[in-house]
Amino acid sequence: MNVLVINASPRRERSLSRQLAHAFVARWQSLRPSDAIVERDVGIEHPPLLTEAWIAACFTAEDQRTPDQRAVLAYSDAAIDELAQADIVVIATPRYNYGMPAALKAWFDQVIRINRTFHFDRTEKTWPLSPLLSGKKLVLLSASGEFAFQAGGLREAWEHLEPHVRTCAHYLGVAAHDMHHVAIEYQEFGDQRHRDSLQAATDAAKALASELAVDVAHAHA
Repeated sequence: MNVLVINASPRRERSLSRQLAHAFVARWQSLRPSDAIVERDVGIEHPPLLTEAWIAACFTAEDQRTPDQRAVLAYSDAAIDELAQADIVVIATPRYNYGMPAALKAWFDQVIRINRTFHFDRTEKTWPLSPLLSGKKLVLLSASGEFAFQAGGLREAWEHLEPHVRTCAHYLGVAAHDMHHVAIEYQEFGDQRHRDSLQAATDAAKALASELAVDVAHAHA
């Protein structure tokens, strides 16, 4: 089994989303020590933004691409290869301005690509895009300064992180029931509510790793 970890925080030691990812991965490795863990740190090493040259290269047949076009797509090719090989995708990210950081959005833009991760059928009138990958599980680990983004919460209508990731996850090969979200809240307050949220999220990340590891073991028994 392969686990791909995407860290999107620009912080290093002080990042709470990275702490959650570490808790998840440590528990996973304790249960499945032979599994491969691959990390792509988009928070520190930012993915390239899309350009006109990138788009043109995408829509050029692979056997007709120039060396320059292949170079433009090199990051995308490598990131998609990592994604394609992954069974579990862990995305650890802060919530910035109620959504995903620009670096994480740039990663999604690099990996959601025609003829690599989705097929486009211009004759299909309702759902012309269909994913080419399948069978993956996605774990979203987030940290927020505010709170109450859950269903029924005070800021539910302001929650643009999970819905955006859930929509994009379709093209990563993740079915709706195979996405999980663990969140830390109240970070800006630094009070007991935040400490409780941090502890609860850490416990939940570890428990989720255990649950998914058992599911994987049963599926491959």
